[in-house]
Amino acid sequence: MKVLDLQCAQLHEFEGWFASEDDYTSQLERGLVGCPMCGDTAITKKLSAPRLNLGRSRKSDQTRHDVVVAQDDQTGLQAAWMAMARRVLANTDDVGDRFAEEARRIHYGEVEHRGIRGKASQAESEALADEGIEVMQLALPEALKGTVQ
Repeated sequence: MKVLDLQCAQLHEFEGWFASEDDYTSQLERGLVGCPMCGDTAITKKLSAPRLNLGRSRKSDQTRHDVVVAQDDQTGLQAAWMAMARRVLANTDDVGDRFAEEARRIHYGEVEHRGIRGKASQAESEALADEGIEVMQLALPEALKGTVQ
């Protein structure tokens, strides 16, 4: 198993697990490797130090020194954004292209109030706002909509 530190063109950093270097290259060439934050498929490998497990156990008299490194602001923000995106997905119904229609039905009391998400054009979003229906655009990565391996 090969674990790689990857980065998209928007500088989001993430980890990818591949069976081999050839597997990574093949998936990358076919556009199958995408950023979990934004879905970008322009991915590059970052430099990383390998972890070698030589099968030796530590001597009991050696002292273990754990190093704790604080996350930088970007990494912390990415984690917070991913948590928020997962929460939105978990607590809303996907109505797809029927978003504007369903938002109106909820607003006018035709159906029970609930959180929804879906797709709407700029014109549909503006029309909803003109009717006093508050909507927020939020780009959710496709990778979050399925099961994460």
